[in-house]
Amino acid sequence: MLVLRALFLTLFVVYQANALAELEEVFAWKELTFDWPNEDAKNAAIKDGEYVPENNLPLGLDRWKNKLFVTVPRWKNGVAASLAYVPLDAPINKSATFIPYPDWKANTIPKGDTKPESDNHIISTFRVSVDPCDRLWVMDTGLADILGSPKQISPPAVVIYDLNTNTLLKRYTLKEHEDVKASSFFANIIVDVTKDNCDDAYAYLPDLGGYGVVVYSLKNNDSWRFKHNYFHFDPLNGDFNVGGVNFQWTDGVFGLALGPQDSTGFRTVYFHPLASLNEFSVSTSVLKNKTLADDPHIYNLFKLEGKKGDKTQTSASVFDEKSNSLILTQLNRDGVACWNPKKPLNSDNFALIAHDPEKLIFTNDIKIDDERNLWILSDKMPAFIYRKLNPQEVNYRILKVKVDDAIAGTPCVA
Repeated sequence: MLVLRALFLTLFVVYQANALAELEEVFAWKELTFDWPNEDAKNAAIKDGEYVPENNLPLGLDRWKNKLFVTVPRWKNGVAASLAYVPLDAPINKSATFIPYPDWKANTIPKGDTKPESDNHIISTFRVSVDPCDRLWVMDTGLADILGSPKQISPPAVVIYDLNTNTLLKRYTLKEHEDVKASSFFANIIVDVTKDNCDDAYAYLPDLGGYGVVVYSLKNNDSWRFKHNYFHFDPLNGDFNVGGVNFQWTDGVFGLALGPQDSTGFRTVYFHPLASLNEFSVSTSVLKNKTLADDPHIYNLFKLEGKKGDKTQTSASVFDEKSNSLILTQLNRDGVACWNPKKPLNSDNFALIAHDPEKLIFTNDIKIDDERNLWILSDKMPAFIYRKLNPQEVNYRILKVKVDDAIAGTPCVA
């Protein structure tokens, strides 16, 4: 009987392994390197402490044509550039150098107490979003040396670039008291727009520290803030064990994903606090309506979709319209999962689609490109923050897989 049980468990493990998606490792770095103007510039940056290789951790990503954008937040001093890209049309080098975007000058921190010379600057960004109108939206926190001696060099702002010309289109500074609270921390940006109406774009900015969502309207050049209980963290699910590091976080609303347009032209926004096992939703008809931001009667316009299951805390999420699947990172499970909103959200319908205890340690961000490739960035961030990464090991990876291959054989397939 024991032999049969052991055989059954072995076959089950093998089946589970085979059922998970096979990921292509596109990039892998021990430490990040940058495309310096010349060797003298690099050496000077190292000497002045402006480039400390071990302090550069990639965190967010998105793709536009032959560019894969990657963010490098200024967690510590010595981050060479907070916004960069790696080319996808060059011969693939798994440890490709980062090219600052839009250029080196925009990514250079002013010395002393001086302010940036122009609106065309990026101090520190966590995530970016490419929209259908060939624009790159950046949430610039303006905060440098976050884990050391934090310095607010410029106020939090939405920064928009024209990707065809690599020029700045707009910098919108969030309202100091209305949008930004004392505990605010903006680490994500989701853009709601269609290609046939580029001027009427909205950006949704989750505030993980201040437990709110700020909405920015490009057409009106205005912003407003929503608050709701669902934006807060769950005190029962703030414990994490990732890559051998145990830590506790109180991060609130974090990941947002846009579902397809309904018959009225609005979408469903799926969202979750990072320290939570629940998934929630709200219609963009609510978020786009500035007058509702201060309405105390909108509580029931927000919906609890359900509980994903044990240890399903999620950072980023993205929606694939063709398969109608919400795809979510799984921090405590070293992987990525999916759920089809046509089915109730519970542990039976929530499926792990990728898992690797080494390559997927802290899956920080995911995106789906126009070819329906699912891009995954993992970066061992807990060890970076609470311990120290080993520069002799691969610490940061970017992997990809076709969405249909990833979700095949799971409940996410309608």
